[in-house]
Amino acid sequence: MDPAVALIRTTLNATALAAPGLAGRAAFELYRRPLRRGRVRTREREVHDRAVTRTLDHGGERVVVYRWGDGARPVLLMHGWQSRASRFADLVPRLRALGLTPVGYDAPGHGDSGGRTATVLDHRTIALRLQEEYGAFEAVVAHSLGVNAAFLALREGLRAERLVAVAGVAEVSYLPAAFCAMAGLNATVERELRRRVEGGAMFPGIADVTAHFDATRAPEQIAPPILVAHDEGDEVVPFAHAGLLRAAYRDRLELLVTRGLGHRRILVEPTVLDNVIGFLSADGTTGRSSSRNHNLDRTADAA
Repeated sequence: MDPAVALIRTTLNATALAAPGLAGRAAFELYRRPLRRGRVRTREREVHDRAVTRTLDHGGERVVVYRWGDGARPVLLMHGWQSRASRFADLVPRLRALGLTPVGYDAPGHGDSGGRTATVLDHRTIALRLQEEYGAFEAVVAHSLGVNAAFLALREGLRAERLVAVAGVAEVSYLPAAFCAMAGLNATVERELRRRVEGGAMFPGIADVTAHFDATRAPEQIAPPILVAHDEGDEVVPFAHAGLLRAAYRDRLELLVTRGLGHRRILVEPTVLDNVIGFLSADGTTGRSSSRNHNLDRTADAA
């Protein structure tokens, strides 16, 4: 275990015995902040360095925006927690080959952007800001927590012809438990953390946080056809989240099930990317054939 995570676990679990509220407040502060920033990986460097970069101001914080192309036919890339835009490097050349312009960003507290905290509201606001510049997007491609943010943005004004959701979070009520499990925090700390997250400390003015931010809420408000790709053995976001999305969006959602790729390799697996490109380049009949599941097994060569 990461020494920093081990120290957090020991300290907060011990504090919770005598002062559960204090432990809950400390856990809440950690919950809001990525424990580490994703770095550009070697395999991503060439594509990352080819991007046209600029910054925008987001609540006083500098957010780095990346563009590959001239801006025509834009595709928005939304990364996940402790991640960054360069994680889409394997997809970018494929999108360019279709004549599309990938546009990504590092959320506050992530990658090369400033700040220390980020929520799905930050992702939503940045996405809408980029829409003001580029117009409606031909597609949104999102990973992990970025999926949840993409559904929120689409309900609140983002326009896109298609949505690709890779290893996505469907229900935000899962996140405090996942955080506590990752850090080894006990039930008392989790209860106090959940009370703050769901009680308005994180999203003031939103009465029912879990319902408001769930990707399955108000499916009739989501217009584009959807491709969901999720690995059965995802160790970060359980495969059950794909089932929740499927139940909500039914025939408008095409499900690609993988095995042996986990939460991160699914974003670089060539056959998954082939399916994404096929979905994005198909004609308007995709939604009528989306009741089929597609299965991709990479167990034999899993890392």
